[in-house]
Amino acid sequence: MKKLTIHDLHQKKIEKRPITMLTAYDYPSAKMVAEAGIDIILIGDSLAMTMLGHKSTVSVTMDEMLHHCKAVSRGAPDTFLIGDMPFLSYQTSIPEAIQNAGRFIKEAQMDAIKLEGGEAVTGTIKALVNASIPVMGHIGLTPQSITKLSGYHVQGKKAADARRLLNDALALQDAGCFAIVLEALPAPVAKTISEKLEIPTIGIGAGPGCDGQVLVFHDILGLYDQFVPKYVKQYAQLWPQIVSAIQNYRDDVESGAYPDETHSYPMDAKELDEFESGK
Repeated sequence: MKKLTIHDLHQKKIEKRPITMLTAYDYPSAKMVAEAGIDIILIGDSLAMTMLGHKSTVSVTMDEMLHHCKAVSRGAPDTFLIGDMPFLSYQTSIPEAIQNAGRFIKEAQMDAIKLEGGEAVTGTIKALVNASIPVMGHIGLTPQSITKLSGYHVQGKKAADARRLLNDALALQDAGCFAIVLEALPAPVAKTISEKLEIPTIGIGAGPGCDGQVLVFHDILGLYDQFVPKYVKQYAQLWPQIVSAIQNYRDDVESGAYPDETHSYPMDAKELDEFESGK
């Protein structure tokens, strides 16, 4: 499967062909997502929760993100890959943001990076784009700002807030973003923003009016046991199946049913006899 380009993604918006995006965090999940024909893989900072057991995304570090990005790039070299810049990797200064973003491209073979924020981060985005680093924006519910937002709540429910989000989206486009994630917005607001932008929007909990959709690998497969967001459609429930399989293994070992002859290596009878006789 030929890797898509930013031009291809823009063309899909023009032709009204939905863009598919899914997270992946390691080599096997990347191979599975690529084999399924997903357009974009996001190595999201959500791995802080799904892979590392943190309570939010803010704890994950640059080194941890790069570690997972490298694994994904080995598993899906022909898929468009986006590395998620973690909290405080781009907020402190523009030079640090460029250096950190550059590591995603140079060390982890990402095709682009994603960062959160609206008009306030446009200066950083312009600097990154000027440094030849493609940037995907992210507005609405921004998990790195969860304390500021007082929890995981739908954004843009009031007219004034919806207008601010539209202005943020237009500012991100003007700053040079090639696409924007819209998270947890009322569907009509996300639809209007998508229609007013020339660049693609990727929705997560933002309704069907976006140019594409993204979900978390563990959410759609039922591999995360903490909570399931309202907007997630689960296509499998693998957690209980995996636990059941592991329990079956435990029972077989404890009962002596495993390993049996089928799962053991034999030895030539003559060689065995010589071994046991000590000759």
